[in-house]
This record gives sequence, C-alpha cells and structure tokens, in this order.
Amino acid sequence: MPSLSISLLQLLPMIYAAALLPVVLARSVRALWLPARVAAFLALLFVVMGGFEAASEGLRNDRLGLLMAGLIGLLAMVIVEYSHRYLEGEAGQRRYVLSLLGTLACVATVVTSTDLYVLVGAWILSSLCLHQLLTFYRDRPQAIVVAHKKFLASRLADICMLMATVLLVRAAGDSNIAVILQVLDVRLQADGQPGWDMQLAALLLAMAVILKSAQLPVHGWLIQVMEAPTPVSALLHAGVVNLGGFLLLRFAPLFSVTVPAQTLLVVVGGLTAMLAALVMMTRVSIKVRLAWSTCAQMGLMLLECGLGLWELALVHLLAHSLYKAYAFLAAGETVAHARHHALHPKVPVPALSSLLVAIVLAGGVLIALQAFVTNLLPGHQLPLVALAILAVGLAPWCLRRGQLVYGLLMFCLLLGTYLLWHEIAGWILAQQLSPAPAALNIFAVALFLTLYLIQAQILANPAGALAKRLYPLAFAGFSLDEHFTRLTFRVWPPRPLHPVAPTHGDRQ
Repeated sequence: MPSLSISLLQLLPMIYAAALLPVVLARSVRALWLPARVAAFLALLFVVMGGFEAASEGLRNDRLGLLMAGLIGLLAMVIVEYSHRYLEGEAGQRRYVLSLLGTLACVATVVTSTDLYVLVGAWILSSLCLHQLLTFYRDRPQAIVVAHKKFLASRLADICMLMATVLLVRAAGDSNIAVILQVLDVRLQADGQPGWDMQLAALLLAMAVILKSAQLPVHGWLIQVMEAPTPVSALLHAGVVNLGGFLLLRFAPLFSVTVPAQTLLVVVGGLTAMLAALVMMTRVSIKVRLAWSTCAQMGLMLLECGLGLWELALVHLLAHSLYKAYAFLAAGETVAHARHHALHPKVPVPALSSLLVAIVLAGGVLIALQAFVTNLLPGHQLPLVALAILAVGLAPWCLRRGQLVYGLLMFCLLLGTYLLWHEIAGWILAQQLSPAPAALNIFAVALFLTLYLIQAQILANPAGALAKRLYPLAFAGFSLDEHFTRLTFRVWPPRPLHPVAPTHGDRQ
C-alpha cells in the first residue's frame, strides 16, 4: 500500500478538531455554528488542494485515502449546513455541534491514518461521539434503547479490532499498515501462507466489520434508530457505517488470502442482503425502508469484498454513500413524490414469464459480451462474477414496459458504464489480488438468483401462496433482532438519561 504522503490531507482531522474550542467558548447560537461551518469549508478546500498536490506528484500517493478523504469532506460540508437549518430553535445545539465535529475528526483520522493503532483508536472514538448524536433527544426512550444496543454491538466490535491489531502488530513488528502488508507479502512469497496469526486477525477484523455494519442478527439498532435527527441518520448511513467497507479495502491483500474470513463475509453478507431485501418490500415508512436498504447494501458490499470483487466494492461504497446521504436529507421530498405517484394509475404488474425471460436475456447478453471481448481483446479478462451480480439486479431492464430493444440497450449501456468505473476503481486500488474460491462465487450467484426468483414470484403474484407465507415473516424481520435485544437487556440493561438543561448559547 502506498504511503499517504499528502501533507494537506493529514491536516484534515485537525481542522475539525480545531473548531471544538471556539464552539465551547461561543456565547450565541450564531457563533456556535460559525466554527463548524468554517471548518467544513476549510476541510473540503484542503481536500481539493490535496488532490492537486497529489496530481503534481504523479498520484503516487494513497489514492484510496485521497478518495475517501474527498468523500468525507463533501459529506461533512453538506451535513453541517443541513444541521444548521434543521436544528434551528432546538435546545442542546452546543452538545450536537461538539459531537458532530468530534465524529468528523475521528472519521477523517480513520481514512487518512497509516498507523493501525491510530486507525482503530479513531474508529472507536467515532463510535462514542456518534452515540452522543444518536441520543440527542434524551427525552425519547426509544432513542436511548436503540443507542444502547448499538453501543453494545460497537464495543464487541472494538474488542475484535483490538485483538486483531495486537496480532498484526506482533506479526509485523510495526504498527504501520504498509509494513504489515509488506510482511504479509514476504510470508506469501516464502511459503504461500499468511500464518495463523494473520489469518486469525483477518477473521477478527471481519467479525468487527460485521458488527459495525449492522449485519444479521445484530442489525436491529440500525433499523430502529429513527429517533435521531435526520442529518445524524444521513451521517450514520452514508459515512460511519461505510467505514467497514473502507477497512476491508485497506486490508484487501490480507483478506484475499484468508479463506475463513472470505467465507464469513460472503455467507453473512449474502444472507443479510437477501433477507433485508425481502423485509424492505414490506415497509411503508421512507426512513425505515432506507434503513433496511442500508443493511442490505452493506451486506452486498461485504459479500463483494469476500468474493475479491474489490473494484465493485469501491464503486458500490462511493455510490451508496452519496445516494444514501441524499435520500435521507431529501426524505421529505421523497414522501411528497411518493404521494404524487400514488394519485396516478399504477403500473401493470409484470408477468412471471416476463421476469424469467428477462433473467435469461441478461445471461445471454453476458455470454455475448464475453465472446465479443475475447475475440476483440484476446487476453483481457472481464470481471464476470461482478457482471453476473449486476446482471441479476438489472435484468428487469431487459423487458421494461415491454420495450425489448430499449431495455436491452439500457442494460448494455449500464454494464458498459460499470466496466468504465471498474477500470477507474482498479487504477485507484492499484493492486492485483487472487480471486476467491469458486465455491464462494457459485454460492453468491445462486443466492442472488434465488432472491430474484422469489421477488419475481411475489411481484407477479402479490396475493399468491408464497407472498402470504413470506409476508408475516418478512414483516417481523424474521424475528432475528428479538433474540439479540433480549440478550443485551439481560447482560446490560439500558439506563434512562436525564435531559440536559440548556446552557447559554443553546437557544436563540
């Protein structure tokens, strides 16, 4: 992994942290928000300048870190400005701004740090700061209970990360991430194995990411954390949760040679994506649907990483972050849009035969594309597994509104667009890694085909036997969260928080 030598980006966490003191000393609401807004603007400016600095050096730096820093800077700018308007007239704004700046500083440290101890410490602190944001409305019992569940899941993840860190540092003799990956490469060249300590560390990191990413069966807190302010939801779903994907990308060389960790990511991520997608079909609330969508998307991202589809995972991470931030911040407009469409005649329900023909045509397009590339560019390998996963999701485009030619052209255009982004993502990651075992690829493709067929049957026959049997289970979230909730309440029951009296400068 190239070292992050971009000096300007290393200042990114300091910019957010430096704004904390002016916020503490502020004596009015206007003065309270000014440091945060200035810090967000300066951070984004420094990211842009850091990009120019990297370009002047031939982009030999850590391209992944540069990209993630840009994403964090952009999200921070939008969320700070939105929060300024959203919380107007609310009590406790000082506490909110302090927690928000602390979270941003920690997240920026995670994506720019080259030291494993610093990365893990910053991730732990970001979770603690986020806990304060999730409990902003301290008079709402539901918010307290859900934040408590997240707190416990995060602490379990922290233990896993700390144990993995100790193992990796012990194996490499250094906490620098680049050195750790170099030692891994030396071991692979020597005997073809990473060693038991690194394999165990990879497995612990995978477990930590699963816990941090709200995967089944510890997903409940992400679904139920709807009592927090909307900008906090946007920050959580678009930024903090996606840190799990970033950690997997950062340690991609380690996970690509650790089959147990790959298997865990594929199985847990794949099942989470499948079940969450089914549950989402039963939800009406926009924010709840978005929460289940995040759960499913993170599961899909973990599955992609487990399969070694690192380019697809990177594109997915960026697209999901930007989309989910927009979706939460524009939730009110989404509701109005849904009501508007409800007044219009509904689109005819597609026939099951049409959906089956669509998936067959999608497979035919993939075969034709492979043959075309083989003849035109001998030796060039297409990411067939990634394209197969995309094809399953895009298959309905083949027969959209009965327009076969239009649908096929759109399908090919979308696949071609992804291939372009695939090449860009490969340049950003700048690494050649071994693929996952064939059994995991077969499992993933079979899982998505099964999900497609189930959803096709439900869409074509919403009153059929399958829909009637599956709906109660899906509506209840397959009762997976109940067991975890009971366990958490038994081990460490939550305590109600006393509302904090507003101080000078918290109200207008």
